[in-house]
Amino acid sequence: MGKYGLIDLEKHFAFYGAYHNNSINILIHMIFVWPIFFTACLILYFTPPLFNLPRVELSLFGDDVVLLFNLGFFLVLIYAIFYICLDPKAGSLAALLCAFCWVASCFVASWLGFSLAWKVVLVAQIVCWTGQFIGHGVFEKRAPALLDNLVQAFVMAPFFVLLEALQTSFGYEPYPGFHASVQAKIDVDIKEWQEKKLKLLS
Repeated sequence: MGKYGLIDLEKHFAFYGAYHNNSINILIHMIFVWPIFFTACLILYFTPPLFNLPRVELSLFGDDVVLLFNLGFFLVLIYAIFYICLDPKAGSLAALLCAFCWVASCFVASWLGFSLAWKVVLVAQIVCWTGQFIGHGVFEKRAPALLDNLVQAFVMAPFFVLLEALQTSFGYEPYPGFHASVQAKIDVDIKEWQEKKLKLLS
């Protein structure tokens, strides 16, 4: 039931999983990946609207906020559609989380204002990225996936940790045999990486 090309979930998951095979490193990423996505949405709130699309005004707790169809919105939309294409069930949940991040970040950005928001985003991004690099250096002992494939690592990270959480908590699989097939690919990738590492050291 595997898909091919851009929406080959096994391929994407195995690539990312080969760099995140240590349980502590996976936990660290579960904690930090979605805050990175959220704060990216937050700072992108301040980009100008695209294509002269209409604005949407919402009110929460007496505060009004404008939802802008800008770069942040279209980035979230691309992520959401891609995740649904990868796996309709877990992808739909991931898409809802993406939408929540976008709407919530609009409220937070509107409340903070740009002069404070960029400082909050900077601190959050530094903390989250530092935590992940520690996870790789101390526990995984392998460089992050983004050093080999920047786009794939950034796009897959939120969906990877969500699928890991669903599998760990509920035993969820996109289809029967998915995790066994992915783990086999991960094992092959790690073995090849270890062999290359030994050759470089010898």
